[in-house]
Amino acid sequence: MPFLINKFGSNWKPNNLLLLVYRSKSTLRDKFRETLKSGPDLIDFINETPETLKPYNGKLRRAKGEEERLRLPPWLKTKIPTGENFSKIKEQLRDLNLHTVCEEARCPNIGECWGGGKHGTATATIMLLGDTCTRGCRFCSIKTSRTPPPPDPNEPVNTAKAIASWGLDYIVLTSVDRDDLNDGGSAHFAETVVEIKNRNPNIMIECLVPDFRGSTDHVKTIVDSGLDVFAHNVETVEKLTPFVRDRRANYRQTMAVLSKAKEFNPQLITKSSIMLGLGETDEQIELTLKDLKESLVDCVTLGQYMQPTKRHLKVVEYVTPEKFKYWQEVGDKMGFLYTASGPLVRSSYKAGEFFIGNVLKKRKQAKESINNLNEI
Repeated sequence: MPFLINKFGSNWKPNNLLLLVYRSKSTLRDKFRETLKSGPDLIDFINETPETLKPYNGKLRRAKGEEERLRLPPWLKTKIPTGENFSKIKEQLRDLNLHTVCEEARCPNIGECWGGGKHGTATATIMLLGDTCTRGCRFCSIKTSRTPPPPDPNEPVNTAKAIASWGLDYIVLTSVDRDDLNDGGSAHFAETVVEIKNRNPNIMIECLVPDFRGSTDHVKTIVDSGLDVFAHNVETVEKLTPFVRDRRANYRQTMAVLSKAKEFNPQLITKSSIMLGLGETDEQIELTLKDLKESLVDCVTLGQYMQPTKRHLKVVEYVTPEKFKYWQEVGDKMGFLYTASGPLVRSSYKAGEFFIGNVLKKRKQAKESINNLNEI
C-alpha cells in the first residue's frame, strides 16, 4: 500500500501533514467510489450503537464550584488505535517529525480515520500554514505563539501535486489562526485550492477556515478560490464564547463570516460545528442552531467537548447519546442539509465528508444534465 507524504523543504520545520492513505487494489478503490456515488446516507455512520452503551449511573455533570473531574462515561471510551494502516502512518509521522490535526487536536476518532474504518478508506485532514496558532482558545491543545514560523511559499504547489496523485474524491484543508499575517493566510489557503483544482477539477474541497478577524475581503478570497464547502466553527454558545474561545474569536463575527460566504456564492455549501458539555443550556443550544440557520449555514455538527489536558477547560457535563440524538432531530426539523450529532462527532467528520460528497456529485450530475438538454 503506498503512503504518500510530502515534506516541505529541508530548512523548514515540518509541521504540516499531507497524508491520505487508501487501499491500492483497484477493485477495492472502485468499490469504494461506487459506494460513494450511490450515497452512503449519514444515518449509516452516526446511528450505530456502541458496544459500551449500557445503563450508566455515574455522575454526568459537575456541580457549580466543584473542581473534581468527571469520569469518562462508557460511550466515550474508544478503542486504542491499532492495525496496519494506523501503525504505518504513525511510524512515518514519527520518522519525518510531521504533525496532523488529528494528533494536535487529540481527536478521539483517530483510530477509525487512520485505520480505515468499516468503509475501507483512511483519511487525515491536511493542515496548512503550520502547527502553531496565534490564538489561545481554552479548549484547544494546538500550541500557540505570537510569532509562528512563516508559511512555506511552496506549500500550495507541493500540496496540490501530492493530492492530485492520490486519486481521491474529497479533501479537507484546514489551518491554525495566523493573525500575524496581513491577510490571515487567506491568499495562501486560496492558492492551495486553485492549485489542486487546476490539477484535478473533480476533487471536492472543503476548507475549514479561521475567521480572518471578520474581514469580508479575506472571506471572499477563500470563496472565489473554487472550493466546494466553506466551513467555520462557532464552537460554543454566545454566552460562553468569551470564556471558551480566544477573545479575538467573536460569536457574532463567526455568524457574519458564515453568512458572507453564502452571500458571495449562494451555491456554496457552508458548515459549522458546536461543542457540547461546557455548561451551555438547551435554550442556548437551540438559539445557536437558529443563529446558524439564519446565517444560511447548510450543515451543522454537534459533538462532546473532551478536555485535552489538565491545563484546559474542564468538562462540565457529559451529554448522553440520547440527548445528541434529540439535537439531531431538532437540526433536521430546522431544515439543515444534514445534522451530524453524536458524542464522538467532530467538525471534520468522515460521515459528513461522505454525505456532502454525495450531495455535490448529484448537483454536478444535475447541472450536466441540464447543460446537455440545452445543447439539444
